[in-house]
Amino acid sequence: MNRKISPNQTKTFTGIRGTRGYVVPEWQRKLPISVKADVYNFGIVFLEIICGRKCLDWNRSEAEAVLETWVYVCYEARELVKLVGEEEELDMRKLERMVKVGLWCIQDEPSLRPSMKKVLLMMEGTIDIPIPPSPTSFLSAI
Repeated sequence: MNRKISPNQTKTFTGIRGTRGYVVPEWQRKLPISVKADVYNFGIVFLEIICGRKCLDWNRSEAEAVLETWVYVCYEARELVKLVGEEEELDMRKLERMVKVGLWCIQDEPSLRPSMKKVLLMMEGTIDIPIPPSPTSFLSAI
């Protein structure tokens, strides 16, 4: 996505543009965008890297087609091995930490997404990562 925002601009309104699966929820709701849009996109790509697949894959079952939903279901069920395949040798604590970081980044509500500085600290293990809510739980609560 190519956004031209001046350094002193914190939010802007724009029409929806982007690749399906990467469009931030605030654009879909016609809300102003901020730097938290970049955090969302980072989270989607980060989860793609962890899982080794695209964010949308309609060749998979309905339950697995949308990556962010499937990741949260696996996280909640404590079945993270499904995300990477059972043949992989894993450090489950690191995998859980990385999945939690990704889930915080893709929260529907921008104010719930961490700053990129905080993302880095979470990835390093410097700060504790709270249990993330479902990425879409904020919208369903409205």
